[in-house]
Amino acid sequence: MLQELSIKNFAIIENLQVSFDEGMTVLTGETGAGKSIIIDAVGLLAGGRGSNDLIRYGENKTVIQGLFSIPENAKTVSVLESYGIEADGNQVLLQRELSRNGKNISRVNGTIVTVATLREVGETLIDIHGQNEHQELMDPQKHIDLLDQFAGNELREVKMTYLNTYSKYVDTRKQLIQLKTDEKETVQRIDLLTFQIQEIEQAQLKDPAEDEKLEEERNLLVNYQKVMQALTSAYDSMQNSEENGIDKIGLGMAALEKVQDINPVYQAIASSVSAAYYQLQECAGDILSEIEQLSYDEGRLNEIENRLELIRQLKRKYGNTISEVLGHYEKISQELDLIENRESYLEKLNVDYNKAKEEILAIGKQLTAIRGKAAVVLEEQIQLQLKELYMEKVLFKTVFHVQPGKIAITDNGLDHVEFYIATNVGEPLKALAKVASGGELSRMMLAMKAIFTKTQGITSIIFDEVDTGVSGRVAQAIANKIHLVASYSQVLCITHLPQVAAMADQHLYIEKEIIADRTKTHVKPLFGPERINEVARMLAGTDITELSLAHAKELLQLADTEKNKA
Repeated sequence: MLQELSIKNFAIIENLQVSFDEGMTVLTGETGAGKSIIIDAVGLLAGGRGSNDLIRYGENKTVIQGLFSIPENAKTVSVLESYGIEADGNQVLLQRELSRNGKNISRVNGTIVTVATLREVGETLIDIHGQNEHQELMDPQKHIDLLDQFAGNELREVKMTYLNTYSKYVDTRKQLIQLKTDEKETVQRIDLLTFQIQEIEQAQLKDPAEDEKLEEERNLLVNYQKVMQALTSAYDSMQNSEENGIDKIGLGMAALEKVQDINPVYQAIASSVSAAYYQLQECAGDILSEIEQLSYDEGRLNEIENRLELIRQLKRKYGNTISEVLGHYEKISQELDLIENRESYLEKLNVDYNKAKEEILAIGKQLTAIRGKAAVVLEEQIQLQLKELYMEKVLFKTVFHVQPGKIAITDNGLDHVEFYIATNVGEPLKALAKVASGGELSRMMLAMKAIFTKTQGITSIIFDEVDTGVSGRVAQAIANKIHLVASYSQVLCITHLPQVAAMADQHLYIEKEIIADRTKTHVKPLFGPERINEVARMLAGTDITELSLAHAKELLQLADTEKNKA
């Protein structure tokens, strides 16, 4: 649920802090007070499109923050994890900033994200419905997902098996198509692969570190004179002269050994000099060994240069390292073998493809059967909901589009599902997305929401004047249905209907006032007499009479009775 909402410098709102409760919250107030602006701010927070025009006049930026509480198994958690965003306990903080200089910053739990990521997270938290906007319910592409959600665990398990088989089916089909490419392209490919294989084979690459070893040997040959002079000079100074360094250190060591028993300090010094003496003797021996092994071979240098150039050419074509070149060799060798033996591979792939297709069709038919059973139950429940909304004559149907003699295998199964309705007796069923009546759409949407909210897992559902154009018993039915939806998910509802306002668990009054020649919007929770006055205003208009107050009290009492039934 949306716990806290903070809005700064957004449209006519200067600074607004609103706390929300569970259940059903209504926002009422005069037209133009800023009710829809608050919903627009929530929409922006959920990744909606923003522009500089939304920033309050005279200000440089707008900042919107929303704190949501979520259950442990909420879909939001998995979305956050996929983007490496830490979930802060059972809370999610969304933030959106728009600046006049065009800077747009979005954050989720303090982590800067793109607007697309913010939208993906927001879609798991907020579902906004306006008078002409019903999102998933009005998108035929989403109908099959809604049906699958309604079908529950039985379908979910079969669908997981289907998706695993579908992946195998797609891979096999792709390989089969590649093998059936144009013969001319195949011949050209054989020539290319043969040339590459021969070029790599002729190089006789075996050691992945060969180039590194050759570079090291080349470096020694190129610097032969420099190295020989340095080693000879070092050896001469240490041991190959009448007054060499090691002999002198030996004299010093002998002198110290005569006095080392007098004082522990002398003994420590004598030990250090002795260790250095023997270590230097060892070093001198190593230097002499290197001098004796060192030799210069111009022919070998040329050989190394040529070999390194060959390796460089191969790496330029086939990989950044010898290992990658050898990996490419293995890959193209397998491809050439496959092409040259394409008939046998083709035969095997056909067998694998037909087997995978047979498996996918079998599992797909299971999905279709489960969906068919779920569709029957869904239709019954939707009809029941519609009846309660005084639309008992409306017919709802889940249509499975089937093309004769053609089965479309997709990652969603074998089915193309779309919701259809007939709003009047004797009229044919039509696609739900094409139904024009705003009032009927609103009630249809509420009927579906009462069903799908149980399985969608949306934290907060917002209805922005979806009750426009209705009155009387229909208005009360809509109020009851919105409250039913609120029993599964937090509902925020902008309304001008007193019946809807009376059913609320929390009533917020939106008002605006002019201070220092600037319009400001405020939110005020209503309780007791203030709430009665607001419902009376909604019933009677500006002139509130004793009769309208009595009607308001009665409406609130009836609403409490209705809620207690639930």
